[in-house]
Parts: sequence; C-alpha cells; structure tokens
Amino acid sequence: MKLRPGIDLKRKTDYIFTIDLKVRDYECDMQGIVNNAIYQNYLEHGRHEFLLSRGIDFNKLTQERIFLVVVRAELDYKTSLRSRDEFWIGLNLERISPIRFVFLQDIFRSSDQRLVLSARTTGAALNEKGRPCLPPELAILLQPTCK
Repeated sequence: MKLRPGIDLKRKTDYIFTIDLKVRDYECDMQGIVNNAIYQNYLEHGRHEFLLSRGIDFNKLTQERIFLVVVRAELDYKTSLRSRDEFWIGLNLERISPIRFVFLQDIFRSSDQRLVLSARTTGAALNEKGRPCLPPELAILLQPTCK
C-alpha cells in the first residue's frame, strides 16, 4: 500500500479525527515490540472513538440490530512501537460505494512523528438478516463535504 500522495501525513490537521494513545507493557511480544495483532485493536479503538465523536454509538447500533462490520483490512507495517511509546492515530473516511466505506488510518510515534503503520479498513453496515443497511446517521457522515 502506498502512502496517499499530496498530503503531509505527519500533521494531525490532515485528518478528520486523531486520537493519542500509549503502548502498555502487556501489548508487547517476546521481542519487546508491539505484537502485530495489537495494531488491529488500536485501529478499531480509533474507529469507535471517531464514531462516538460524531454521535454514532457502535453499541447502540448493535442493540438496534445494525451491525458495522469489517469486510477487508489492509495494513502496511513500517516500523515498530515499544512499551510506553506514545503514539497517535489519524483517521479519514471515504464512501467507496452505496453500501461500503473505508477508514484510512495511520499510526505515528509521537516522539519522532515516524509513520508506524498505514491501514485501509473497508466496512459495511448490515441488518439482522445480513442485508446491507446504511443507518441514516452513518449515511450523513459519509456525505461529501465542500472544502
């Protein structure tokens, strides 16, 4: 996966949402680096916090039998995080079809602003019968905006 051209990805202002986090000791493997699977947790946490910041409660949607699901995840690892590293996640969101959307997320180590990971996570919303169903609050969020 190539970095998105034309954007200085090291600035938080290039994203519609950012979140700051810190590596916890138990997230590291025997090599002393963050286990590769943990990055998926970081990215998911970032997506959930983004949705909450826009008034969309993942848990409430689930209770209403609307399920937000990941249908594809692409992660490009660049360098590793270690215990107690502070980092931030930048997130952008795009609609790629009438029923699918993609979260473009990057993780940067805060101390040197080095890109740790670049991810593209494609999602969809399904009703309880497994059929595509985009809830109105998410449809509004996915509307194009003028710059």
